[in-house]
Amino acid sequence: MSSTKIAVVVGSIRKDSINRKLALALAGLAPSGFTFEDVRIDDLPLYNQDHDGTPSEQVKRLKTHIAGANGVLFVTPEYNRSIPGVLKNAIDHASRPYGQSAWAGKPAGVIGASGGAIGSALAQQHLRNVLAYLDMPTLGQPEAFVQFKEGLVDAHGKVTVEATQKFLQTWMEKFAAFVKLHQG
Repeated sequence: MSSTKIAVVVGSIRKDSINRKLALALAGLAPSGFTFEDVRIDDLPLYNQDHDGTPSEQVKRLKTHIAGANGVLFVTPEYNRSIPGVLKNAIDHASRPYGQSAWAGKPAGVIGASGGAIGSALAQQHLRNVLAYLDMPTLGQPEAFVQFKEGLVDAHGKVTVEATQKFLQTWMEKFAAFVKLHQG
C-alpha cells in the first residue's frame, strides 16, 4: 500500500516552537497510510527574482520536497497579525519562476497555535489568501485556531487535553479526506 506524503511547513523556526509541537501532535493523529515530512525553511536566502534562473541548493531542495508531496500542511504562528516572514519567503521561493510553482494543485491544510485567545486566526486568513492565488485547494472547515498553553502537548507529541485531542483528531481526519479527494 502506497503512502500519502504530506509536506509539513512550520512557519516558526524557533527552537521551542509551539507550532512545531502542534505539527508533531497532528502527525500522530493521522490515519494510517499517511507520512509527514518536515520541510526545512530556515536556511533559505531571501527571495530575489534576479536568482530565479539560478536557484540555490536550498531552494532546489524546497521545491523538490513540495513537488514530491501529495499535500501540504501549513502550521503557522501569527506575527503582527500576519504570517511570519520566513514562511512568506519559502512560499515565494517555491512559487517561482512564474509558471513553475511547486505549490500549484497541491491540497493544503492551514492550522496554527498561539498563546492568545484567537490562536492564529488572522495569520491563517492571510495565508489562505496567498494559497488561493497559488492554486492550492485549501481545507475550509473545520477551522482550527489553537490557544496553546504549557503542557498541551507532552514530550512525546501527544495532546494532553481530551477535548482538544478530539477536536484535532477530527480536524486531521477531515484534512486526510480532503487530500485523498484531491489526489484523484
